[in-house]
This record gives sequence, C-alpha cells and structure tokens, in this order.
Amino acid sequence: MTQDKEPVIRTFHLVCIMTLIVGTITQICEESEFEVCMSKNNLTHVPKNLPPTIKSLDISQNHISELRISDISFLLGLKFLKLSHNRIQRLDLSVFKFNQDLEHLDLSHNQLRKMSCYPVVSLKHLDLSFNDFDVLPICTEFGNLTQLSFLGLSALRFRQLDLLPVAYLHLNYILLVLGDTYAEENVRENLQILNTKTLHFVFHPNSLFSVQANISANTLRCLQLTNIKLNDGNCQVFVKFLLGLTRGPTLLNLTFNHMETPWTCLVNIFRFLWPRPVEYLNIYNLTIDEKVKEIKFTYPETSLKALKIEHITKRVFLFSQTVLYRVFSEMNIMMLTISDTPLVHMLCPHAPSTFKFLNFSQNVFTDSVFDTCSTLVSLETLILQKNSLKNLFKVSLMTKNMPSLEILDVSWNSLVSHAYEENCTWVESIVVLNLSSNILTDSVFRCLPPKVKVLDLHNNRITNIPKDIAYLESLQELNVAFNSLTGLPGCGTFNSLSALIIDHNSVSHPSTDFFQSCQKIRSMKAGNNPFQCTCKLREFIKSIDQVSSEVVQDWPDSYKCHYPERYKGILLKDFHVSPLSCNTVLLILTIVSTMLVSAATVTFLCHYFDLPWYLRMMCQWTQTRRRARNIPLEELQRNLQFHAFISYSGHDSAWVKNELLPNLEKENLQICLHERNFIPGKSIVENIITCIEKSYKSIFVLSPNFIQSEWCHYELYFAHHKLFHEGSNNLILILLKPIPENNIPRKYRKLRALMAQRTYLEWPTEKSKHGLFWANIRAAFNIKLTLASDSDDVKTQKSQEIQFKRPGL
Repeated sequence: MTQDKEPVIRTFHLVCIMTLIVGTITQICEESEFEVCMSKNNLTHVPKNLPPTIKSLDISQNHISELRISDISFLLGLKFLKLSHNRIQRLDLSVFKFNQDLEHLDLSHNQLRKMSCYPVVSLKHLDLSFNDFDVLPICTEFGNLTQLSFLGLSALRFRQLDLLPVAYLHLNYILLVLGDTYAEENVRENLQILNTKTLHFVFHPNSLFSVQANISANTLRCLQLTNIKLNDGNCQVFVKFLLGLTRGPTLLNLTFNHMETPWTCLVNIFRFLWPRPVEYLNIYNLTIDEKVKEIKFTYPETSLKALKIEHITKRVFLFSQTVLYRVFSEMNIMMLTISDTPLVHMLCPHAPSTFKFLNFSQNVFTDSVFDTCSTLVSLETLILQKNSLKNLFKVSLMTKNMPSLEILDVSWNSLVSHAYEENCTWVESIVVLNLSSNILTDSVFRCLPPKVKVLDLHNNRITNIPKDIAYLESLQELNVAFNSLTGLPGCGTFNSLSALIIDHNSVSHPSTDFFQSCQKIRSMKAGNNPFQCTCKLREFIKSIDQVSSEVVQDWPDSYKCHYPERYKGILLKDFHVSPLSCNTVLLILTIVSTMLVSAATVTFLCHYFDLPWYLRMMCQWTQTRRRARNIPLEELQRNLQFHAFISYSGHDSAWVKNELLPNLEKENLQICLHERNFIPGKSIVENIITCIEKSYKSIFVLSPNFIQSEWCHYELYFAHHKLFHEGSNNLILILLKPIPENNIPRKYRKLRALMAQRTYLEWPTEKSKHGLFWANIRAAFNIKLTLASDSDDVKTQKSQEIQFKRPGL
C-alpha cells in the first residue's frame, strides 16, 4: 500500500534525529577480515594476536584496566575502537600516536579520573562520558581536532571556561554527563558552548536539579535534558537554567527525558516556554507529584508547533480531571500527542481550536470522547489507537463536527459493528481510516466514510466482503489481512482500487478473473493463504504470470499449496497439473477411447492366440484336480480293476490307438478296451456294465461317428446312470471332432444333457496345444489307487504321481 499521509509531527525533529545518530552510533559486532569483535570475553588486557590489518576493534564490556602504546601501535589502519564498559582509570592519549587513521574512540562507562592529552587530529567521535572525572577533561590540544563531530564528557562539577578549547570547533553533538555536585552553592558558573547543534545534559538520577550556570548557546538547535528531578523549591532554578539555553533564536527542539515534577511546576514550565522560540517540545517518562491544582492562565501567542508527552505516571489519585484536561485542551498549538498515559477523557476546547494533529494513543478513552464537540474545526489527523472504544456508530458520530478531518486511526480498540448500523454519520472529508485490530465483522462495510481512499481493516473478524456496496467508489487501498476471507474481492464494488492486502486469510480458490475485473490494481499481497492446488488454481497462477512482478508482492515465496497433502508446501509457481485431468469432457473421451482400443486389442489377441481355448482347458484341469482330491479313497478302491474305460466309435479307433491309448498307458494306467477286455460268452450289455463298474473313469470320445453308434450310446447311458445314482464323478468327455447340436438325434437325450451340463475336453488341431490337452487328461488320474485282480487277490500297484509340465507350444 502507498504510504499514509505523513503527519507533520514526524518531521519536526529531523535535525535532532540526524545528530542523535552521530552521537549514539553503535557498531554491529561482526567478525570479518577487517573487523574484530571481542566484546564480553572477560578480557583483562588487549589481545596480542590481533591481525595488523583490522580497521575496527570492539573490546567493550570486559575487565581491561590499562591501555598501553604497545597494545595498539601496530594497528596502523585502525579507524574504530570501542573500549566502553571496562575498568580503565588512567589514559594517555599518546598511545594513539601511531594510529593516524583513528576516527571513532569510545571510552565511555569506564573509571577514568585522569587523562594526559595528545592531539589525535583524525578523531571524529570522542566519547569520554560516564567516567569519574572531577572536572571536564578538556585539554588545549582538543582545539586542534578540527574533524571532531561528537564529543562526550562527564564531570562532577563545572568550571568557568572549561569548554573554551573547543569553542571554535564546529560540533554536531555534545554530551555532558554531570555528577551529583554541579557547583558550589550559590555560585553561578559561566559556560560558553558555541557552534554545536545538539547539546545533551545527563543529570544524576537521584539528585534534585541544582545546576546554576549561565550557558550561552547561540547556534543550538536541539537541547536534551535527562533525569530532571524537580520540586516546588528548585522549579525556579530549572526555569532560570532554561532561560540562557532558550534565548537563542535557533533552538527548535527541546526534549525532557525522565522528568519528575509537581503539577504546578509543570504548568509553570509550559508558561515559561510558550513565548520562547522553541517549536517542538517532547517529554518522555513524565511523573507528576503532589496535587493537581487549578492554575488560571491564558496561553499567549507561541512559536511552539507540537507538544509530545509519552508515558505519564501520576502519584496523585484524587484530583479534578477537568483541571488536568483543560490545560491540554486549551493549548493553541497545531500538534498534541499524549500517549501511554492513564487519561480516561479529553475535554473539548472552549473556542475553535488550532489543533491539526491529535494523538491520544494508549489511553483509556471511551466512546464519549469529543462527543458533540464542535470546536475541532481545523483537526486533520486524529489517532485514538489502543483505547477503550467499542461502538463504531458512535465513533462516526464523533467525527461529524470535524469538517477538516482527513486521517482517523482507531485501531487496537474493541470496536464492533452491527448489521442495523447502515446509516453511520461520518464526516465526508475522511480519506484515510484505520480500523485494524478490532472485532469488526462483514457489516463494517455498511458503516464506512463515503469518500475514504485508504482503508485498513486487517486483524478483524471479516469473512466476506458484500458485493452490493455502491458508495465506496473512491477506495484506492484496502488492507484486509489477518481475517477469515475465503476469496478475493472483485472490483465491481471498488472501481478505483489500486492496492490490496489480503494475506493471512482463508483464501483457497482465488478468483481467476481478479486481474481482469481490477484493471487499476498496482499492488496486491495475497500470500500465506491456504491455497488448494487443484485445477481451478491453474488459471489464477497463469494470471499472476501475466502481470508484472512488482504488482504481486512476495511472489513466489509466500504463495504455497496447503491442500491436498501431497502438494503441501510446494510453491504455486512450481505446481503443475496436466490439462487432461482438468478437462472432464476430454478426460471421459480419453478413458472411453482407451477402453475401446484396449477391448479391441484384447479381442484381436484372444482371437489370434486362441486364448479362450487355453482358458477353458486350464479351468477344466483345475476343476478336475479339485474333484479328484475331494473323492474319498475308500470309494475309489472298491472293486476297481481299471483306471479308465474308453468308449469310442470304430471309425475313431485310429486316433484312440495312436494318440489316446499310448499317452495314457505310458503313465502305467490300466485301460479297459472292449476289443481286449470284454469277456467272451457274456452279452455286450453285461460287458459294458462290468467294465464301467470296474473302472475309475469312463472316457467317451465324442465325434459325429460316436452319435451314429448304438453301442456307444448304451455305454454312455450306463455311465451316466452310475454318475446319477452313485454320486461318482467318473465321466471324461473328449470332443474329437465338432458335433453340431442339430445333428444329435433327439433320442440321445442323455448325450444332449451331458454336453449341455458338463464340460468336455476339445481335441486341438494345433500340435502346440497337445501338451496342455494331455495334462488335463492326466489330472483326472492324479491319485493313488489299489486295484483288485480278477481273482479278487489284492495287489498294490505302483502309485502314480503325475508330474505336470507346461505343454510345449
């Protein structure tokens, strides 16, 4: 977002800030080729093994008590030396005579009492403050330090003309730390401090102010006084001390740090400073003692532009609030800041006020502040952050009599908005509104100033931005970070929106047409949201790639996938998904096409390699093995003399004798054939029945010739009778040649039924399939049988364990 309208109060002490930087410079303690940092190492002397090429040396906060010329004489390029917070008591500046490039020397916070002088002409920064000098340690040689910019000194007392050696130097900053004895009682010392822009006095924190000195500082721009302890007795002494310092026309900035004073003395200081040329007065850490009494006076015309008071402590609890508030509300200045105080209210000025800037942050103001106040007609900026404001509607009413108000900051309160507050009465001049860190909800968008340009609503409880808001056409910058928004707002509501901050929300599927609807957007910050990396996000990522990298802030590091889990933590710019998976119609067409091609391919392969035949044969082989294992062995051994009885037509005998019989008998199977095992003298039917009953299996070789044979039909009939009545599973059907169903005579109902109900083995014409065929036949006999002879003498035949091998193809 673009910067807010910069308050004038932030520029009034620019000169003092620049000189403070020079006066309180700190060196970052980092090790490098030219920098050595040995702070807090419990050193008792300067190390001897320092590299001679270093330019910066920090040995502060140690226990060094002495500095000799041999310690640093070999550091010819040394520019920065920090020896603060050690135990040095005596110092001879001649130890630095070989360090001709030394610019920064910090010897503050030691125990120095005596010092021998030597002109180190290269010095720009010399800090001897917070030591134990009795008088200011200034030598005549200091007059030759023409490059000196900062000078820090400390002493228990002043002496006349102590600063005369440096009177003609063009200093930026002088720091004087004074002990608890400034001068002999009732003796006024004369000091002349010339050509310094900033003068900083630090008094003893536990002593009442008692400096009686005439200090002339005609070029002084910034004056700081620290540790000011006043009472009714020494208040006038302090005012006289200020008299000489504020006489010059160049003094712009006056700062009091850690000030303890009675209320009456504070008011008298205000009365003294009001006609002075001071433009900016700052008081930090103010403690008010004794009673708050009413002092009637009228503020005269003044050069003072701004008063800033931060952190007030009151040691008085029973007093008139009106007396205290009236002193501040009637001030005729442009800018007033009273922050971090226990103030619960502020009065409305009696007459039209000159206030343009009011900052009452970190107080306990309520919704009644400035209620019905009509005298703040010039007020442009009002800051009420970190107070006890609760009702947004009442805040809007507060502004209706502030016709010049442009900037309003009510962040860090407890403001709530209600759905019925759609007729909020805001002054139309507000262009910058800060409502962040409250407990506002979606209804806040119906209670906003109509011409607001910069709106800050971050850290609230907003879940949705209504789309029917028509009066925020001037809104240019919107900050809704740290809320619970689930999507990006469109610019149909905010036609002029140029900057949007919406990071740290719940945006998972940002709108893909955001940049199209928001043509004026120049800056967007939407990172750190729980983006759901799906197909919908692809178009949003593409739209980001199409805009300038300066528009999307924190891209790509703050834009990461949160869902689904497999993409969690991946940068959005690295998230890729195929277009096929994001197009439902195309995906369905692709799947259907793939299935059709696969089906066609499988059909072709099955037809080409005769796969169904192999599957049927494997299924039959498996079922045969399973049935053989399930038949009890005792039933099989009862009166069995043969492993199999073969029924076939005489026209198929060649195949039986040349193919079937050799393959079975080579496995030592006992086969029953009618031409060799039928008993002469018995009828054919009787022989058929006997052979079937004494055989473990009955093999029928089916062919068109088989259905023409009456005897084959008899054999099949008796075998089927055994299957039906005895429950045995003894039939093996081999289809030698195809038999059309309409060729089977109707009288052969048993054959029709068997071929319809039972599986049969089909003799393959391809030689490569013969191996699997014989494996299925042998599977039916994979069992140990004990066969009985014709004389009923039991003999145990050799057990047959058929080893199955994959048929050669």
